[in-house]
Parts: sequence; C-alpha cells; structure tokens
Amino acid sequence: MNETYPYPYSAAEARKRNELSLWRESYKANIACRNAIEDAIRQNFDGMNLQTDCLKAVLDEYGFKRTAWVLANTLHELKWDGRFSYANKHWAEKIYSHRSQPQQRFCCPKPSGRAGFVSFYRKAVQALNLFGAEHCVGDRAEQDYTGKVLVLSPDTLKESCWSQENQLWYAHDGFGCSPHAIGRSVRCTCLSDGEMTRWNRSEFIGVLDDKFLPEWAKPKLAELQAQEQTDAPTMGSMNMK
Repeated sequence: MNETYPYPYSAAEARKRNELSLWRESYKANIACRNAIEDAIRQNFDGMNLQTDCLKAVLDEYGFKRTAWVLANTLHELKWDGRFSYANKHWAEKIYSHRSQPQQRFCCPKPSGRAGFVSFYRKAVQALNLFGAEHCVGDRAEQDYTGKVLVLSPDTLKESCWSQENQLWYAHDGFGCSPHAIGRSVRCTCLSDGEMTRWNRSEFIGVLDDKFLPEWAKPKLAELQAQEQTDAPTMGSMNMK
C-alpha cells in the first residue's frame, strides 16, 4: 500500500509551513491515485455497467482517505455533469479539497463510469459501519464534553484502526471540554480497551447519541462513571478547620 502521508494543506500553506516536500509527495500520490481510478474504470466498464469489484485494487493501494480526496476533487471540478447524483455531489462538498492548487491535475477526466465508481466508494465506506455526525446530538460548538461519550473522527485515525471500537471515548476533563476555552486538550478513555490519552477537541465529531451506544461499550462506561462518582469530593468528606 502507498504509505505517502495525505498532506491536508495547499501548496501555498505548505510553503508557509516549510513543508513543500510533504505537499509534493502527497500531490504525486494524488495523481497516481487518479491514474489508478481511471485504469480501474477502463478495465471494468463495458459501456453500460461498471463491475462492482473495480474499487478494491485502488483502495488496497491508496486507501480510503486519498481515494476520497481524488473523487471529491473530481466532483468539485465537474459540478456541471448531470451524471453525478445530488447525493454524490453533496458528499463531495463535505470532503476537504485544496482549491488553491491546480486541481485538474488529479481530477478524473474519463466521463463514463465515474459516477458509478463514486457510488461504489461511498457504499464501501458505509459497510465499515463507522460512527459519523448522524450519530451525534447537540451543537458541538456549544457543548461541554465533560462526562460525555465522544465520537473520534476517522480522519484522526490510521485506516488500519478504523472501527467503532476505536472511535468511542469517555471525556474526563481538560480545557478542551469547554467549547470556548483557549486550551483544546481533552483527557479521555477509550471505551473498548481502556486506553487513556489526550485528544484535541477538534478531533472529535461530537457527542454520541445514547441510543447508538453499543452493548460492548456499556460496561466500561458504567465503570468509568462509577469511578468518577467515587473520586469526586463531597462536603461530607472534607475536614473543615
């Protein structure tokens, strides 16, 4: 698999950060991914139908994140093309694309089969059964995260770690729990393996809706909540001198 880091900023921003080498390598990988998508369509499209397994080789080599970037960039550049459904165009708008770089260089120009390829990609992501914004409640910009079950964004994780078990974290404390604090760090515990670490507030999608809490997560959540109740100081336990 191509291990090149999917650099998230434009060339102009990379220049400011003194990271042009990272941008260049990622850009080359974007172009290679575009070529792989075109090859997959060419080999698996008969003029009417696109073979359902055409996506596998591209994902195996370039992964979900980079493939999404290239496909979303293609839809950004070809908004006028009526062969792309509204749902696919809406999906593309949510994927970050770098408008300051010459995007046509890694836009897939092959007209036939592109719409089907995008649809196959979205179905493959859905099959992973990851948590998303649709599983969260409240306004993340105004929520206090303390004592809440948070959903970690897949973008924060390596693709090898993409699973519900790696997405659910219980927030203990940290400046990042407050929506308006300057500090953004959130101390939290993973509900699957009990790992405790700190994430940036921006790396969470939001607060999980209770109705989506899986059965495997409930024992650990109850344990953490009980522990915090035990550790919390009370007036009755304080010596007043």
